[in-house]
Amino acid sequence: MLLLLPVMSLKSLTYPTLLILPSLSTTNLISCTTMQGCPAKLPQAIVDHDLAVFDKIMDINVRGVMARIKHASRVMIPRQTGSILCTASVTGPMGGLAQHTYSVSKSAVMGIVKSVTAELCKYGIRVYCISPFAIPTKFVMDEMSQVFPGVDDLRLVEMVTNAGVLEGTSCEPNVVANAALYLVSDDAKYVSGHNLVLDGGFTSFKHFGFPAPDEVP
Repeated sequence: MLLLLPVMSLKSLTYPTLLILPSLSTTNLISCTTMQGCPAKLPQAIVDHDLAVFDKIMDINVRGVMARIKHASRVMIPRQTGSILCTASVTGPMGGLAQHTYSVSKSAVMGIVKSVTAELCKYGIRVYCISPFAIPTKFVMDEMSQVFPGVDDLRLVEMVTNAGVLEGTSCEPNVVANAALYLVSDDAKYVSGHNLVLDGGFTSFKHFGFPAPDEVP
């Protein structure tokens, strides 16, 4: 298998790095785009947004994904095979989970996957993305510290871990890693254009908040 490694500098995207991983069974070319992207440390209110910072974040989180897919495709199309895995977020399909710029950028990644799939499927290239729930990584914790200044780190980790709705478990790094391995494996050979949401059902429902019948006066 050949793995197209993510390139952190946009200036170095002309020739993607190739690494041979013979221990994995798939014969596909795999391209892993930017993982979490760049955090958007902007105010929550839209009226306070700095559009120059918005442009910078979109340049990295959206243009960066397009650039990686473009150059991965240059390698994959002649070979008529490949898998391109992008990282979106639960903040993409559902609003209100992050400040606007980051949420918009991850929503755009989902749109990119749909659009590019329409072209690349005829070359046998699969494209998909993963939308993980919040995990207390440094990336998330930095954002939490900005929103909740002065709150103890252990408390912030507890808040993130308990934010889900699926009782008895939480989203962990190995959950995301295993989902990624599935998508790029031969077990997912007929999966393309899909956004795999890893949120324990969080974005699947919303309650009205009505009281129980015996609680209504």
